[in-house]
Amino acid sequence: MKTKNILTGVVLLAGLACQAQSKPADTVVIKVGEASRITVTVQDKNDLETMKKYDFQKLMTNLIAKLEQKDTVQLQESSTDYLLTEPSNQESSIEEESVFDDEDDDEDWDIDDHKNWHGRRTYHSINFDVGMNNYLSDGTFPDADNSLYTVKPWGSWYVGINSNLRTRVSNKFFLEWGLGVSWYNFKYQNEQTQMSKDDNSVIFTLDTRDVDYIKSKLTATYINASLIPIYDFGGNRRKPSFFDSHGSDSFRFGAGPYVGYRIDSYSKQAFNESGDKKKVHDHDNFYLNNVRYGVRLQVGYQDVDFFFNYDLNELYIEDKGPKLNAFSFGIIF
Repeated sequence: MKTKNILTGVVLLAGLACQAQSKPADTVVIKVGEASRITVTVQDKNDLETMKKYDFQKLMTNLIAKLEQKDTVQLQESSTDYLLTEPSNQESSIEEESVFDDEDDDEDWDIDDHKNWHGRRTYHSINFDVGMNNYLSDGTFPDADNSLYTVKPWGSWYVGINSNLRTRVSNKFFLEWGLGVSWYNFKYQNEQTQMSKDDNSVIFTLDTRDVDYIKSKLTATYINASLIPIYDFGGNRRKPSFFDSHGSDSFRFGAGPYVGYRIDSYSKQAFNESGDKKKVHDHDNFYLNNVRYGVRLQVGYQDVDFFFNYDLNELYIEDKGPKLNAFSFGIIF
């Protein structure tokens, strides 16, 4: 009886085994070389999600190494040995911090911050030149001869609007280059100065009309291009702005060439006649040179920059007007 019960148990176990093996398995066979095969059998499709988390590169590298050593005993390893590890919360926080650091780098940057400089090398800004202008005749002001074209130091305004690009060349060396529009305003010391011209030259005469003269001036408008090498002791990638609350504490200076092309010029007289204020404009070239070129000096500290422009060529065409070299100076906003 005891033997009969044992045989009955073996038959039942065999039946259960056969029933378990009757469930079909998904099998993938990969041919390797001429006579080798890699077979992957998946009995439970739920295991596919687990397979997605495996480092198969590591698994195959370890498998080949053991086969080369004929180490077939240790091929049965834990199923968790090749699972890919999830990034820790600490690593995630470091990555997030790095993202914010890159955003902070958009602010003005100093070498002393001990940060590696990455990202854009060129930054754009719009700046305004506001100051005064005058001219020299053979190195002296025309005031000495009391010439009619002598200008008032206060009231002869120079204004410029510039679109600048600041490019880092090395840690503290930059190039500032761009385009702009500028206006010379030469306000004559004598309000009765009147401009005209004939076929030979520009003429300055004294207006003798019986009116109450207010002012007389010459305005010339230019489109300009400049290239100014700048050495910034703070290494600020952006050009400091007068209105920037996060300005630089560094000193900077530079000098370079500029060239301009005249697009307009006119004389203007303002006077009172019989109680009425009148303005007379005369748009003419007055034998002004169409091109101006010279040297620009820039010096700055913290949020303030100053400029000085000197035209190397004369204001008027040679032998068509007085020999005058214009200059301007002021502050950059």
